[in-house]
Amino acid sequence: MRSRRSAEFAAIAVAAALLLGVTVSGASGQAGSAEPTPPGRDAAPKGVAGQTIDRVKQAARQAGDALTRVPCLAPKGGGKSIGSLPHVARKLIAGQPVVIVAFGSSSTQGYGSTSPANNYPNRLAERLRRHYPGADISVINSGKGGEDAPEMMARLKATVLDAKPDLVIWQVGTNAILRNLDPAETGRLVEEGIAAIQATGSDVVLVDPQYAPRVNERAESAGKMIAALGRLAELRRVAIFPRFQVMKDWHEKQALPFENFVIADGLHMNDWGYACFAQLLADDIIRSVGQIKLGVTVPSDVRAYRPM
Repeated sequence: MRSRRSAEFAAIAVAAALLLGVTVSGASGQAGSAEPTPPGRDAAPKGVAGQTIDRVKQAARQAGDALTRVPCLAPKGGGKSIGSLPHVARKLIAGQPVVIVAFGSSSTQGYGSTSPANNYPNRLAERLRRHYPGADISVINSGKGGEDAPEMMARLKATVLDAKPDLVIWQVGTNAILRNLDPAETGRLVEEGIAAIQATGSDVVLVDPQYAPRVNERAESAGKMIAALGRLAELRRVAIFPRFQVMKDWHEKQALPFENFVIADGLHMNDWGYACFAQLLADDIIRSVGQIKLGVTVPSDVRAYRPM
């Protein structure tokens, strides 16, 4: 009995390692497929370890094929690039470890995804590691559901600054809209946070609210919040990923129904939405680093992020 339990625990440990490989390393997004049952032979009942491995494989398949069902296209019309991420670029060029902190609320935490492998920070890590296979890149998920600027500022030091990040991707503003918080006060708190992050030498990318039915019900508040974050990005000279405009493009210009990228709650993204968001963000980070490597002059006073 003891040897059987030991074997099961060992198998579970292997499964956990596989899951970490999908979630953190994720070079291909797939962990293989189950062995087919030989013809004429019934499949044997699976123990805890076998069921765990099957769940790992299923999560990997879902992560791998999210974008094969619907292609992830850049917004039509293009626009400005992310500009310069000098700290990240210097670290990658020098072959030094890069730490990225994804800071935000439930859509950073990954609410709506079918597994941790499918949240945007893990998809971002997967894509960056695939492009820089020799680099030591860590993406820390510091998302916490239900929060906005007041709660985030209370944990800024412990969950962001203490990690000594090279890049902070700060998703903020959606819960402020839903809670009718003052956009000006949100802007004041976010500006204070950006100043603290910049003082450490880290690059910053802001992410504004999502284009989704529940946000669109408060269109006036959403417009004010998006405008406030845009002005703040100009003032502090940081990048901003215009998530609202990108998702609006998916719906209006690419004719994708909301159910293609938003779950049934009308607010949070699904696996495809997170995967496409991560792809667009990763591709422009890669483009920015590539320009710096080639010696191309990239404005350091970034005014806005616009996926190419």
